[in-house]
Amino acid sequence: MAEYKMILDLDTGIDDALAIAYALATPESDLIGIVSSYGNVLVERACQNSLDLLELLGHPEVPVFKGLSHSSTTDSFSVMPISAQIHGKNGVGEVEVPKAKRQVEIQSGVDFFIEAAHKYQDKLIIVPTGPLTNLAAAIQKDPTIVDLIGNVTLMGGALTVPGNVTPVTEANINQDPEAADIVFRSNLNLTMVGLDVTTRTLLTNKETASWRALGTLAGQKYADIVDYYIDAYKVTSPHLGGCALHDPLAVAVAVDPSLVDLLKLNMKVDTKAPFAGRTIGDETRINDPALHTKAAVNVDKDRFLDLFMTKLTALFKAN
Repeated sequence: MAEYKMILDLDTGIDDALAIAYALATPESDLIGIVSSYGNVLVERACQNSLDLLELLGHPEVPVFKGLSHSSTTDSFSVMPISAQIHGKNGVGEVEVPKAKRQVEIQSGVDFFIEAAHKYQDKLIIVPTGPLTNLAAAIQKDPTIVDLIGNVTLMGGALTVPGNVTPVTEANINQDPEAADIVFRSNLNLTMVGLDVTTRTLLTNKETASWRALGTLAGQKYADIVDYYIDAYKVTSPHLGGCALHDPLAVAVAVDPSLVDLLKLNMKVDTKAPFAGRTIGDETRINDPALHTKAAVNVDKDRFLDLFMTKLTALFKAN
């Protein structure tokens, strides 16, 4: 029986697709739902991508909930050109994935967070891999969930390395710094898995070729999707030599924190120019014990990549 209940909060692009696969292939946690967000794609597209990928991977029973469609300080959202370049306009590398039969749930993503927090309490893990708009809205609607949720392990931020949108800002946090600041300053048990560690975990065409060789639909589709991602990285980040496994690393750390070295630190997110979106230590709490927030600063990349390939290959082989 799974030890934890997990909710993914995804703006379902390519690394989010890998996060779904990793979560499904991890028996220590039971994926009880996906909340969709905006970011790599519009929220409606994120919902459909999640539904389609769940069905492709043999898990159409996992419900998908629609989250908020834009940041807490704007009235609308449009996809950044760089996001469309990296993930494709459809979010999954322009690969056609068979359309799922299941529909999006009627209940909102924000209400699902609140309901799950009260139901599962310290057994609940939430893994946001997009903007933190949905989680911040849930906290504001029901502040008691902060003391109920077992852990939030997010993909976002950059503490010891430059950002990937501005010199100090990572893309997910950049989408809604105000919401991120609410989450970071709350008493949630929070682990930040940022660019400090995710850009050290890389996948190449060698690994995707092994998925294609399985001869299954899931293996072929995921190989095609990730090959698109790898090609995009050759343009945007040629120094890396592969594509970064941002979101699946966050899922892995949520279940096994020993994969990373963690720095205990009371953190904040700057919300004013010129550093809006910067994730950094909170100077007003510098002398307070850091009881809730940790930032990953190093990663056992070989062990993670071995886990990643073992889990995903088995899942793709079966589908």
